[in-house]
Amino acid sequence: MEPEPLTARAQPHIDSHLPPRYGCGGIQLTGNENTFYERHLLFDKAEDPATASARDKFDAFAHSVRDVLAHRWARTTETYARQDPKMVYYVSMEFLIGRSLANNVTNLLLDDLAQSAAAQKNIDWLALLDQEPDPGLGNGGLGRLAACFLDSMATLQLPAMGYGLRYEYGMFQQSIRDGWQHEQPDNWLRRPDPWEIARPEECLEVAFGCSFVMHNGNFELIPNRPSTLIGVPFDRPVVGYGGQTVNTLRLWGAAAPDDFDFQQFSAGEFVGALTESLLAASLTRVLYPDDSTTRGRGLRLVQEYFLVACSLGDLTRRFRRANTDWYRLPDKVAIQLNDTHPSLAVAELMRILLDVEHLGWDEAWNVTQQTLAYTNHTLLPEALEQWPLEWFQLLLPRHLEIIFEINRRFLDQVRARFPGDDQRVARMSLIDEAGGKHVRMAHLAILGSHSTNGVAEIHTNLLRTHTVRDFAEMFPERFNNKTNGVTPRRWLQLANPALSSAISNAIGDAWITNLEELRALRALATDRGFQAEFLEAKRAAKVQFANWLKASTNVAIDPDSMFDCQVKRIHEYKRQLLNVLRVIVLYNRLREHPNLQLQPRTFIFGGKAAPAYWLAKLIIKLINNVAGTIDGDPAVHGRIKVVFLPEYDVTLAERLMPAADLSNQISTAGYEASGTSNMKFMMNGALTIGTRDGATIEMAQEAGEENFFLFGLTAQQVADSRPWYDPHWHYNHEPEIRAALDLIFTDHFSRYEPGVFAPIRDALLTHGDHYMHLADLHSYLDADARAVQLYGDPTTWAHKAILNVAASGKFSSDRSIAQYASEIWHVRPCPAF
Repeated sequence: MEPEPLTARAQPHIDSHLPPRYGCGGIQLTGNENTFYERHLLFDKAEDPATASARDKFDAFAHSVRDVLAHRWARTTETYARQDPKMVYYVSMEFLIGRSLANNVTNLLLDDLAQSAAAQKNIDWLALLDQEPDPGLGNGGLGRLAACFLDSMATLQLPAMGYGLRYEYGMFQQSIRDGWQHEQPDNWLRRPDPWEIARPEECLEVAFGCSFVMHNGNFELIPNRPSTLIGVPFDRPVVGYGGQTVNTLRLWGAAAPDDFDFQQFSAGEFVGALTESLLAASLTRVLYPDDSTTRGRGLRLVQEYFLVACSLGDLTRRFRRANTDWYRLPDKVAIQLNDTHPSLAVAELMRILLDVEHLGWDEAWNVTQQTLAYTNHTLLPEALEQWPLEWFQLLLPRHLEIIFEINRRFLDQVRARFPGDDQRVARMSLIDEAGGKHVRMAHLAILGSHSTNGVAEIHTNLLRTHTVRDFAEMFPERFNNKTNGVTPRRWLQLANPALSSAISNAIGDAWITNLEELRALRALATDRGFQAEFLEAKRAAKVQFANWLKASTNVAIDPDSMFDCQVKRIHEYKRQLLNVLRVIVLYNRLREHPNLQLQPRTFIFGGKAAPAYWLAKLIIKLINNVAGTIDGDPAVHGRIKVVFLPEYDVTLAERLMPAADLSNQISTAGYEASGTSNMKFMMNGALTIGTRDGATIEMAQEAGEENFFLFGLTAQQVADSRPWYDPHWHYNHEPEIRAALDLIFTDHFSRYEPGVFAPIRDALLTHGDHYMHLADLHSYLDADARAVQLYGDPTTWAHKAILNVAASGKFSSDRSIAQYASEIWHVRPCPAF
């Protein structure tokens, strides 16, 4: 019997007005919670509260909050063991979880109690929160989405568990020197993390088909000599809103089977004796090693298999505790693969079912397909992973055998369905034969699962009609859309208390767990009193952000200027370059027409470029050089300012989103799968200037296109114009564009580094402007002019911004997860008792 569809409305009511002592989902607090804090300082740190360091105080406070949630965490785990519900296992290489203390306190409904306890101890609450590292366990939107999804699963009381890797060093810490990005290690585990609990008793062995030795400081492979590594689980609590459910995020660390070879060590072969330990330590040391080198790509493949092997080993072990019939695995387990990184789960689950549990091929294949589901997050061909066949032969020979057999049987089906279509057979094969044989991981994930979903309507349609059209034609029933969402607890309630309070005072606080309730704000969009509250909350957020920026970076910005923001991973298709070209055009207008009336504006950029992505790093350099030139030009002083925010992370996003006036979502149409920063800006009252791409299309549909500043080519127009597009036409026929480009090319922004931006000229003109910056620049400037004119009318601006907030209900991760649960996973809530 199919479970009833789950919706965000279907969850049990959570009374956020319970007295503080009844917070945490019914765990009674006694009023003596300060003793938790003092106990942890004394017994964990051997510290006197009067002399404890700021970090020690944070650790003690965080452990005190963990004490409060521990009972509910244990009860949730016990309930799942006793009731044996169908479990969701969300497997992702990235979890950009952000800081946990404030989020856990908020979800436990303990805000007032925690801040009161801090005040009693003379602790600055905000300074205490700043002591927590922001774990960089993700690259951007993919990892943050995974974290939002876990929050929603727990809030909806779904039996679920996240699986990821415990990277010792996160993405990297970004600093800017002379305009250039510099990367430093992000050692977020320099101090023990108060939220994680090691589970060494639940370690797992992971087998490889080769061994590793150290030679001249590098790891080398020895074929045909199997070896193993140990996966050590570290668990973190995921607190649902109200504290009724506390699920688990399990992160795997790598260890060697033995500490070292004692005999080899004693004989003086010190490094050789420690090879396995060094390899193990290296495996989960960094998130996404440099993929510009063969070694870096190889390590990434090993990481991906390590994650898959540990996670499937753990979840099948859990299945065995209450079940012996492997045909029931799809009834008890739903595995969601977050992008192509965990695609090896297809071959790994087949290996377990065939080699360990001895099912027949057809039975094992059916169980595998019905258990696994795959989310695609990209349309970029380079992001659809492919791994060389020889790497599989060395590392995972049995998995390669299984992949070959899957492919053989599948291509027989293709030939039977499409006789004589050899080109289709080649396109659909799991093995890419061109330019050296590779395994196509996206093909493996699609074929080995019962569901493939995109993450916005346009993205899913392009998947079906372009990216994997052959598979959609053969298996149309497997493709579906699940538009992304973000958790309103972190991104509105916690990040923007002033606006959250204004909303709750106006319509109640049911929106916290049912964001569709924000639709009630539509009736208040023209209410002068609510408009005034909205504008007051926005300005308070801008002042707070400006004060923080001045204190942390010594950069001064004007809170009365328009905050015009683009913050996201630096990539050509996201078109930070288009944005800075707009800035240069506006700068040039002011230089040529000093009396031009122009709304004071602060252009805010933020984001990291992959260390090996040279052009992305050059774009950061250009942004910073433009910022420096504008700062030094008295003709434009106080009228426009450009700021690049280094070390963009979850915490910085939480500071910026409430303060933003204008959100730039300007990717080349047809390239952004969804986006989630667009949703966060929208629910915090920023208006959007953007292309018809990703989820921005659906956001405009919800709020009304008249309340957006849309511009540029559509995805179809981009595709249609590709054969004949010539960026030189815009350079030759649009004087403002030519003048802006000439400022760059004649070293106006690089007087002491002549020629440094020549690769940008090559990208835009010599190599054809693949992402069509120049094609969209004029339209972008027109939309910008409309935005500036509207900003000069605060009443009308507030009206449209409130309508955007009111329309953001669809973009809650609660809605996304409710759809996953009812349409893909077929799981029900399992409240802890």
